[in-house]
Amino acid sequence: MIDAAPATVLVYSSRPEVRAAVRTAVGRRPARDVGPITWVECATGEDVVETVDGGGVDLCILDGEARPTGGLALSRQLEEEVADRPAVCVLIARQPDRWLAHWSRAEATLPFPVDPLTAPDVVAAVLRDRVGRRPAVRP
Repeated sequence: MIDAAPATVLVYSSRPEVRAAVRTAVGRRPARDVGPITWVECATGEDVVETVDGGGVDLCILDGEARPTGGLALSRQLEEEVADRPAVCVLIARQPDRWLAHWSRAEATLPFPVDPLTAPDVVAAVLRDRVGRRPAVRP
């Protein structure tokens, strides 16, 4: 296996079964050239903002259907309020909602229900790009 830096991925949904489905579909190592993933789960939008503000998150996977704060609105909020926000991938139930993901400034989308054949590839691609943008020395 290729020695790659580990990544921290936050998964947000108000429904625990959605968080579990994402973790299961992506796994602990989505690709050989992507380091192992440490998962952080959040059940509320406030938890997401607090965790991201604390730093160390490389990717947020946000449920667009979460209640009361949806992942699309949360993605847009992070874009506006966090100087060096992590990459964002939004779960969308309807493909026509991809324009909302674009509006929210998400780097990627995953269809819901999560497809275990495509989810690891999407997450790996976003993490590869994120690792390439990391500063040499983290504050």
